[in-house]
Amino acid sequence: MNETAQPTEARTDRRVVVAEDEALIRLDLVEMLREEGYAVVGEAADGEAAVGLAEEHRPDLVVLDIKMPKLDGISAAERIAQNRTAPVVIVTAFSQRELVERARDAGAMAYLVKPFSKADLVPAVEMAVSRFAELKQLEEENSDLAERLEVRKLVERAKSTLQESLGLSEPAAFRWIQKTAMDLRLSMREVAEGVLAHGPTVAEGSSGEGEGGT
Repeated sequence: MNETAQPTEARTDRRVVVAEDEALIRLDLVEMLREEGYAVVGEAADGEAAVGLAEEHRPDLVVLDIKMPKLDGISAAERIAQNRTAPVVIVTAFSQRELVERARDAGAMAYLVKPFSKADLVPAVEMAVSRFAELKQLEEENSDLAERLEVRKLVERAKSTLQESLGLSEPAAFRWIQKTAMDLRLSMREVAEGVLAHGPTVAEGSSGEGEGGT
């Protein structure tokens, strides 16, 4: 399976800020990202510096350790998410449900549990980028917050349906909804409702089935 070679080229323009107070882990993380074609544009050892670097560089992604001095990763993620600066991946040594939920509530798009490998890192990074893009599109389509939340729930349920019925990954399921909406000139809400009512046949002749030819 040659799948790792192709995404690397597509990721060469992804700019990343990394924040981890343990220097050796930070070096490993930076090296993994660079080997996969990401451009690390900033490194921080505490949460406050991470927020500053995110504001300065406006990267495509911020990777934050959960336990850092001055400002912990969850608080830093909250600030970054409030400003819609970039998607956040939280790194933690604990896989406790409560911590994961707090990270999600703070605006983190994905999380990683130490120790992790490149095989864990890349899907988490791509998931975060995909979810952030999804949120931005929903915000553009719906200015009302309550409506946005409702549409997001519908899209999440529709993605699950597509993942089960077509065997897609979560980002691919979102691209399926996005492409079908464009092809049929419908809103994402209408496509999500169609998927929940009729399954993938909502696309009929639209070319959305499968992973988009990858």
